[in-house]
Amino acid sequence: MGLSHEKVWENCLRIIREDIGEQAYRTWFLPIKPMAIHGDKLTIQVPSEYFYDYLEEHYVHVLKKAVVAEIGPLAKLEYSVIVDQGGDEKRPTLVQYPTQKAPYYSKKNPAPEKPEYKSPFDLRNLGHLAHQSYLNPKYTFDNYIEGTCNQLARSAGLAIAEKPGITSFNPLMIYGTVGLGKTHLVQAIGNEVKNNDDNKFVVYVTSENFTNQVYEALKNRRIEEFNHFYLQVDILIIDDIQFLAGKERTQEILFHIFNQLHGNGKQIVFTSDRPPRDLMNIELQDRLISRFKWGLTADITSPDLETRVAIIQKKLEDDGIEIPTEVIEYVAHTVDTSVRDLEGVIISLIGHASLTRKNIDLELAKQTLKNIVKEIDTEVDIDFIQKTVADYFKLKVDDLVAKTRKKEMVKARQIAMYFCKSLTDHSLKSIGFNFGGRDHTTVIHSVQSVEDQMVTNNTYKAHVDEIKKKLKIKKI
Repeated sequence: MGLSHEKVWENCLRIIREDIGEQAYRTWFLPIKPMAIHGDKLTIQVPSEYFYDYLEEHYVHVLKKAVVAEIGPLAKLEYSVIVDQGGDEKRPTLVQYPTQKAPYYSKKNPAPEKPEYKSPFDLRNLGHLAHQSYLNPKYTFDNYIEGTCNQLARSAGLAIAEKPGITSFNPLMIYGTVGLGKTHLVQAIGNEVKNNDDNKFVVYVTSENFTNQVYEALKNRRIEEFNHFYLQVDILIIDDIQFLAGKERTQEILFHIFNQLHGNGKQIVFTSDRPPRDLMNIELQDRLISRFKWGLTADITSPDLETRVAIIQKKLEDDGIEIPTEVIEYVAHTVDTSVRDLEGVIISLIGHASLTRKNIDLELAKQTLKNIVKEIDTEVDIDFIQKTVADYFKLKVDDLVAKTRKKEMVKARQIAMYFCKSLTDHSLKSIGFNFGGRDHTTVIHSVQSVEDQMVTNNTYKAHVDEIKKKLKIKKI
């Protein structure tokens, strides 16, 4: 007896979850309900036509991979789409849609035989270069937004893509904390090279997979074949090089591969969560670190406000969605941590609008971001600070963001800005934006004014201390 449709979908979800981000998984896949399975066809229910279109546009290949893995190469997927939510006396109206963007193969149209490469050893017959590069085609320079945070790294990446191995940027080391777009950029380099010259042999590999391949080669006494494969690569991209720390044998093998590739004019690209000088503290060999310094080291930092706005606009443009400018600015000011967090919030906002059948406006954005922002940074709570200060002075939050210069409102506004600067990680620009679009100099002046008043005015200091207690902060 075969598996039930619930069990098949449960297994599919496990596969899907490994391929996409957690926020996208919760937004676009948890709301799906398995409905039935008949032979090789699985039917799933999605909450709206927009939901269906979005899955087909962005995740159909992920879905295909999962259902084929669970049902087999002849697997088919069918959507049951809710087009009318119904009511107390009326059941929801469902319409059956087939998958559109990537149809499944059938007995009359069988899938071409193609080996599924699971290790580099399957690729050692190099009679042609039609090899998998393990690159994600969605990562391109066209959808990688340039800003002051990544300008050097992006420019170097483009130069390498045009002339791999010829520029002085060899190796290229790109570093920065998680979620800033390092993987996107290095894979964009690989994809651009392949677009320019498909005969170039590009390989992208994470340091974890590289290490596992080394272990497999050593265990099976195939290290010579392992080296043979990697020495024929034109462009080698290794992601998160810091995870090689403490793996002495893997580092030794990489060192010799590096020397030969570099000597043969092949391009090498690394990413790391820290600059080369800091890698010495985590058990990476000095001779390997010295190689990282031969070319160019470029950092990627958190995107500034303008770049965050551009990222949001590009994402919405790609999805064919228009939302008010004030919503874009609100999201850009509120989420100032990383590109990954920003994209996760956008996906969640779009999904929330689809599920609730509401237009995306400022109120919906605030509701959607309320819990997400806390997940990103539990200290970010400007709204709570504003409400607490306003309540203390018997004002409305709107009074704090208004243009009025009444003395009691200016006092409350300045104290609220002071706590936002002291207790959150928001930039001065972001704080000013949340107080009626004021500039950063106003925030600086307010903070300085509060600090001065606390020194010279005991009554004023008592007010600040009382508010501090209400915020449940013992020490600033």
